[in-house]
Amino acid sequence: MDWLQLQKELRYKAIRSAGPGGQHVNKVSSKIVLSFDVVNSQALTESEKQQLLQKWASRLSKEQQIQLSCDESRSQIQNKTRALRRFLSLLEAALVIKKTRKETKVPKSAIRKRLQDKQSWSSIKKLRRKPDL
Repeated sequence: MDWLQLQKELRYKAIRSAGPGGQHVNKVSSKIVLSFDVVNSQALTESEKQQLLQKWASRLSKEQQIQLSCDESRSQIQNKTRALRRFLSLLEAALVIKKTRKETKVPKSAIRKRLQDKQSWSSIKKLRRKPDL
């Protein structure tokens, strides 16, 4: 994955943030919407694209783009860096490949102990029965 190419492909859009804030909120566009086109990306390999499309299926738009918005701060720059951090953490989490589980063999001592325990419980229950006359 090419990080410089990836950063070039990110699109930022500044829009007016909703909520309280007085006159300032009506004049300044502090909310940031980050968008990234997964399918047309040059920075990702085909296998990475397929992995992202599979893991981000519920987050992607019809055009196969992911959009993240951030309006936590009144500063446009802070919102931009927060959106970028969130995107990178989502990207790293989605590209992690899980290790396959290796089946382990049950040790003979564990099998022997389990069978001994079964025999001891069986004998205890036999002793609880009414005697045959």
